[in-house]
Amino acid sequence: MRVGVYFPGYPPEAGGGYTFEREILDTLIDISADSHHDITAFSTHPHAEIIKSIAKSKNIRFYSFGRFSSIPAKINRRIIKLLKIQKGHLSDLDEAAEKLGIECIWYITPVYRPVNIPYIATVWDLQHRLQPWFPEVGNHQEWQIRENIYSNLIRRAAYVITGSKTGQEEISFFYQIPKERIRVCPLPAPRLADKLSEIQIQSVLNKFNLSPGFLLYPAQFWPHKNHANLLLALKTLHDKFNANLDLVLVGSEKGNQEYIQKLTNDLGIEKNVHCLGFVSSEELVALYQSAFALTYLTFFGPDNLPPLEAFRIGCPVIASAVQGSEEQLGNAAIFVEPSNPNAIANAVKSLMDDPNKRAELINRGYQRASRFTVKEYVRNVFNILDEFENIRRAWK
Repeated sequence: MRVGVYFPGYPPEAGGGYTFEREILDTLIDISADSHHDITAFSTHPHAEIIKSIAKSKNIRFYSFGRFSSIPAKINRRIIKLLKIQKGHLSDLDEAAEKLGIECIWYITPVYRPVNIPYIATVWDLQHRLQPWFPEVGNHQEWQIRENIYSNLIRRAAYVITGSKTGQEEISFFYQIPKERIRVCPLPAPRLADKLSEIQIQSVLNKFNLSPGFLLYPAQFWPHKNHANLLLALKTLHDKFNANLDLVLVGSEKGNQEYIQKLTNDLGIEKNVHCLGFVSSEELVALYQSAFALTYLTFFGPDNLPPLEAFRIGCPVIASAVQGSEEQLGNAAIFVEPSNPNAIANAVKSLMDDPNKRAELINRGYQRASRFTVKEYVRNVFNILDEFENIRRAWK
């Protein structure tokens, strides 16, 4: 079957979306020969690194909707020749798919462009339905945009991929989709980068003027990421338990950072809170390796990537007890009510008081991460495509 795979081309600053997209792309290139399907990668915003990745594969073609404006002209011509890229100026993915004879499209992320051919949709969360009071999903315009996209994307899909049974239940409930069309493919533990040497780690710590043993929270500054209650927990750790821990915040500004900075100052903990902004994958690995624990306290679920990153690298996890989180993380994390600063502080203190418990969490995290690999995720999608091929052959 001729299959299109749509890559929206997230920038690195997008965080989890960029990580997921790159992981899927690299793995698809690695194991595309394991599938008999004829695969074409589509992108409207092809970054140079995406092009370089696809150049490694003999089994995937590439189709761009626009010009490679970010790539020097000399390199542009070379990679076009190398990849035999079909350059178009089409405004519509459907037109491009028809031109290439694509029979099914896999949207690897929730970013969606309407097509008339069958497709496999991906849904990460429906928080605009579940928690519409958060401004980033609930202001009128944003809520309406999300609802319009999901109403069309989900209901017209041949299959919908989601990361958990909780997600399956939510999709079926909100959009009246038969559960047999909603396939659970657990999110993979990102590879990010290999563990770094002590010298490399120290270089990163020196760059940011940090010492090992801090709490780490890699999350963009959206309100739902719940930095505020984590700051209150840090204040409790200092005042109630005399625990002089630092907190390292990593992530791009999304409109809430000024408020979080003011709260930090009002609490008098500004010397213990380090806002690093966007960091590279290698720097993030160094931070995971140096952290006392990941405190991932988002209000959104059911699936999140950073706890899986921490598992794979060997950083213990304290996570929000949101719907579906235990399904994703199993017994490899300590779960806390994200709106309760005292509960967060007590969870951190429990790891400080019991090194064996911390070590056990790390071991469980390794085991959990080994169960959910990117290769397994892509192979699950190959199986869905194999199943649909038997249906798709019914018409031209």
